[in-house]
Amino acid sequence: MNFTLIDTGGIEPDTNDVILSQMREQAEIAIATADVIIFIVDVRQGLVDSDSKVADLLRKSRKPVVLAVNKVDSVAKFGNDVYEFYNLGIGDPQPVSAASRLGIGDLLDEVVKHFDREQVEEEEDDRPRIAVVGKPNVASLP
Repeated sequence: MNFTLIDTGGIEPDTNDVILSQMREQAEIAIATADVIIFIVDVRQGLVDSDSKVADLLRKSRKPVVLAVNKVDSVAKFGNDVYEFYNLGIGDPQPVSAASRLGIGDLLDEVVKHFDREQVEEEEDDRPRIAVVGKPNVASLP
């Protein structure tokens, strides 16, 4: 299966910083063109106000969203903290660790569920597009 992955610089909802505002605009373009959105949050920071604001923005897009809870290097240590992200109301949080590549396969399985058969078999220019969105510096996928 082939798809195009757009890794955004992140969204900082309430900023007047020029660079962060431009990053937000680029992320909004990626959201608009994506077939599926991966929303990455940080288990170590916990659920923060800006996560809720980004989740609201993603809901308004009416696109499928897969919620990735990053930095879950140990399910024993951080497993219960993942449940906090159900409060975003955008689906089941998928625990992952970009650094140690834990949970990436399960995350991709969740993403692929949102593709229909025709999208999977499309030519290169019509491949499904996935946007990766989160706060700046939460993480990027390997």
